Amino acid sequence: MNVLVLNCGSSSLKYQLLDMDTETLLVKGLCERIGIDGFLKHSLPDKEHEIDVPMPDHEAAVKVVLDVLLDSRFGVIKSMDEIHAVGHRVVHGGEEFSDSVIVNEAVEKAIEDCCELAPLHNPPNLVGIRACKKVMPNVPQVAVFDTAFHATMPEKAFLYAVPYEMYEKHKIRKYGFHGTSHKYVSMRAAEMMGKPYEQLKLVTCHLGNGASICAIDGGRSVDTSMGLTPLEGLAMGTRSGDIDAAVIPFIMQKENLTAAQVVDILNKKSGMLGVSGVSSDFRDVTDAKNSGNKRAEAALDVFCYRVAQYVGSYAAAMNGIDAVVFTAGVGENAANVREWVCEYLTFLGVEIDPAKNNQRGKAIDFSTDNAKVRALAIPTNEELVIARDTKQALQG
Repeated sequence: MNVLVLNCGSSSLKYQLLDMDTETLLVKGLCERIGIDGFLKHSLPDKEHEIDVPMPDHEAAVKVVLDVLLDSRFGVIKSMDEIHAVGHRVVHGGEEFSDSVIVNEAVEKAIEDCCELAPLHNPPNLVGIRACKKVMPNVPQVAVFDTAFHATMPEKAFLYAVPYEMYEKHKIRKYGFHGTSHKYVSMRAAEMMGKPYEQLKLVTCHLGNGASICAIDGGRSVDTSMGLTPLEGLAMGTRSGDIDAAVIPFIMQKENLTAAQVVDILNKKSGMLGVSGVSSDFRDVTDAKNSGNKRAEAALDVFCYRVAQYVGSYAAAMNGIDAVVFTAGVGENAANVREWVCEYLTFLGVEIDPAKNNQRGKAIDFSTDNAKVRALAIPTNEELVIARDTKQALQG
């Protein structure tokens, strides 16, 4: 069974084609800078191709992926018939979905209903589903939800201190996201540490354009930084993260804006972009900082400070921590960000070796030999988790 996995993020689209009979990766790729200019990295087992190609939106990016898979020069299939199923990462499933499901009209409608809760992600997730339905109408589509891993959170973690009727009537609560990533890297961390997964207390840091942190106690998510929507938590590429709720009506009054317009600002014009004034891309912000841009420096300081705050609070929530794990685009590749965050965590027993930390995109333990709490960087593999769930859903 060949499964095509599409992972549509807010400004990127990861894809993998896997033979799930053997869990063999046939090809993978990444569409980056969607809506900015467009860049495709297409990786075969023996070579890699980098292509500048316009991607004004996610629908265009999906078409680019399908075209490259069929390309006579560096494709891996000759027809769409060689794709037996498509697994889609879907960010928000609300309380309606706690597991992966085969997409039908009702599921599609439910995903659409959650768009107001994940305005940067559920819409592109739907674009991926609908684009594949057009091109491959007879190929089953499976939705794998970010929220599912966090279904184990206790009530004390997911309830907001608003009138309880708001939860009963409108399901206003913390849901959490990036579940497939937190699940994968936490299991991989246990393997690297040579310890039973169910005996570890881990804090996993998914740091990219979208970013979240998860407290995992004995293999179960017990708290996470994102909430009702992916807007809560860390400062991110374009999202503000945690703010005083009163900021919204204050900006509405001062700028003569609607609530929807302010929420749009908090989702799309804030975070690294809003503070730095440079870009939502951490690489651009880092380059600007290194060139003496004080706003860029402030943006990175805010980001690292908040990551460290969450790690410390989750260590307290679990009454201990065995390891902190960094993953996703920034977490896997930005050694400077890992170092800046870990500087705050020495009180927990985190001690890093700068030489070990000076690597990109590899699974590493960059702690000193005597560190009480391990510091790991692990490339995430959400796509493998999604492919496994897709296969399982189709097999009943």
